[in-house]
Amino acid sequence: MPEGAAEQYNIHDAKTNLSRIIDRVEHGEEIVISRAGRPVAKVIPFPTRVSRRGRGSLAGMLQFADDWDSPEVNDAIAHDFGLMP
Repeated sequence: MPEGAAEQYNIHDAKTNLSRIIDRVEHGEEIVISRAGRPVAKVIPFPTRVSRRGRGSLAGMLQFADDWDSPEVNDAIAHDFGLMP
C-alpha cells in the first residue's frame, strides 16, 4: 500500500474488526470502509482538544494596550462587527 494511503476494509470485515479499527484511528490512522470494492466511508480521528492548564494559565504572558477597554476602542470593534452605524 502506498505511503499515506488509508487501510481499506470491506463492510463485513469492518464490523468484525470494529474495536481494532477504532484503536488504530485513535492512534491517528485513517480507515476506509468499502462496499463491493468501492470506498463509501472514511473513519478518521477527531481533532485533539487543547490541553488547558486552568484559569490564569496565561498570566504574565499577555500584554494589553493601556486603552484596550476604552470607549473608542469598543465603538470601533462594534462598528467592525456591524453593531453600530
